[in-house]
Amino acid sequence: MSEFFYITGNDGMASLIEPWCAMLSAQRPEQEFQLSLAGSSTAIMALAADACLLAPMSRAPWAQELAAFRNVKGYLPSGIQVGWCGHGPRAGAKTPPAIWLHRDNPLAGLSMAQLAAVFSSGSPQGDITCWSQLGLGGAWLHRRIHLYGLRDDGKYASAFRRAHLANRPFPRHYEPLPDRRAVLDAVAADPFSLGAVGWFNAAAFGDGVRVLPLGQHEGDFFMPDAEAVQAGNYPLGSAVTLWFDLPPGGVPEPRLAAFLQLVLSDVGQQAVAAQSSSPEGYLPLNPAMLHAQRQRLQQLIDGRGKQ
Repeated sequence: MSEFFYITGNDGMASLIEPWCAMLSAQRPEQEFQLSLAGSSTAIMALAADACLLAPMSRAPWAQELAAFRNVKGYLPSGIQVGWCGHGPRAGAKTPPAIWLHRDNPLAGLSMAQLAAVFSSGSPQGDITCWSQLGLGGAWLHRRIHLYGLRDDGKYASAFRRAHLANRPFPRHYEPLPDRRAVLDAVAADPFSLGAVGWFNAAAFGDGVRVLPLGQHEGDFFMPDAEAVQAGNYPLGSAVTLWFDLPPGGVPEPRLAAFLQLVLSDVGQQAVAAQSSSPEGYLPLNPAMLHAQRQRLQQLIDGRGKQ
């Protein structure tokens, strides 16, 4: 008798989900998968409605999605990270979330503390509003930093603010624009600006802008290339996470546990690595992170882990 396993989530992850499903079907012939991959915005809502067993996402859930799940269930969903999404810039592929600047701007990079002081108001270390505060001279010496980004409407900009700016507000001189293309257009026309956007095919945009290297510590900066993203060194890297409903004190049902174990197995991670050159640019976990996620999953299966 067939046993249906419903998966709802990210629309770019079929190249990962389908091989994993085929592997598990070979082990469990009674297992039949039903995929509805229409976008990450469908994932948590479907999970809250008991419309799926697994919800894959290539971004962190937005605050309103988690709040809606909690309102229905009384607790938050659980997730296991299984890889990374995006690296670049690469021709024909999306660059991960990044800070962009004019190609002629000489800034070498920003620490995350500096980034927060630039893009938010009320930093404990003091706000950074002028290029001279970042050590730039010449044409930038007496100029203020112009900021462009997306609207603070509960989506990317709001998630960026909560995750990286300590939930502080954007400063008054932050200019919200309607889409990512508009942000990069503004940055390309303004040498004194920085722009914050999510995934974007920058190679198709042209060479008027460049990605700003970032790091946790000043002077130790990383581009969002494959090596830095996989190592967890690029601060805005996007995790690929499989979300599921696990009540407090509960354990994953056997078919869910089997799927997650397969994804974290060597062969499951090889399926991720096989997509590293795809437009989505999926990357497997590095050995240390893989070990940590395997341990966490086993703790959940044993009833010893925190959701």
